[in-house]
Amino acid sequence: MRVGLFVSTAAPSLESMTGQVRAAAEAGLDSAFFTQLTSWDALTVAALAGQSVPEIELGTAVVATYPRHPLALAGQALTTQAALGGRLTLGVGPSHPAVIEGQFGLSYARPARHMREYLSALVPLLHGETVDYRGETLTAAGNVDVPVKPPSVLVSALGPAMLRIAGELADGTVAVWTGPAGIADLVRPALGSGKRVVAVVLACVTADADAAIAPVAGALAASSDLPAYRAHLDRQGLSSVTDLLVAGDESTVAAALRRYADAGATELLVSPFGSPADQARTLSLLR
Repeated sequence: MRVGLFVSTAAPSLESMTGQVRAAAEAGLDSAFFTQLTSWDALTVAALAGQSVPEIELGTAVVATYPRHPLALAGQALTTQAALGGRLTLGVGPSHPAVIEGQFGLSYARPARHMREYLSALVPLLHGETVDYRGETLTAAGNVDVPVKPPSVLVSALGPAMLRIAGELADGTVAVWTGPAGIADLVRPALGSGKRVVAVVLACVTADADAAIAPVAGALAASSDLPAYRAHLDRQGLSSVTDLLVAGDESTVAAALRRYADAGATELLVSPFGSPADQARTLSLLR
């Protein structure tokens, strides 16, 4: 199983994010993926970080689809792919109504239909094809002339319909707030064989798990109430996203991470939390 670092773009500087990528590469990790928030642009950060750290896969987890037309995203992604020499994985997802409707003022209607139509336009564009796609939720006509191999495409998919779409039209999924049982029972069967399953895990190697988890649990409390996450947690029999935090000594965390591989995850993206010393211990374990 490949292991990478999950890097938040809610960071103070480009240098700090590049430093995290460099630390991941020096630790021998396989990848570093960036979130896309209302701060630094993940694809731009990936392109810039890759100039300083040439030996690691870089990706997004994930870029929201509704605010970026497939033609625009294809152009940006292929430009980043060229800058990285072919090391990009493009993770996309529909985000949440609170973001798409509340912040962008766009409709979040029919997200599964939207994602199917979005990928039907985006993937051919990434392969250099000319599209003339006219669906129920979007129109895309034209091509993107950037002579570079297409990046791998992952979809942030939680429900059965979205997972089926990811299996049909993309290379796999980025699975957030999904435990090993959810990977084995929900994600892998719906996605199909031969697809990437990239599981995001918040982990902390620490001598005091309760003290490490408490502040993170408070910061993440609202995530459990987002409709898509709430439904996904319910399907797994979990009460909160904090049930999926991994914390303890080296052997405890290592065993928890191995369970993801046993469940069918092909890759882990680990987001270290806790004190700076705890985060350093976590990165040392991943090494």
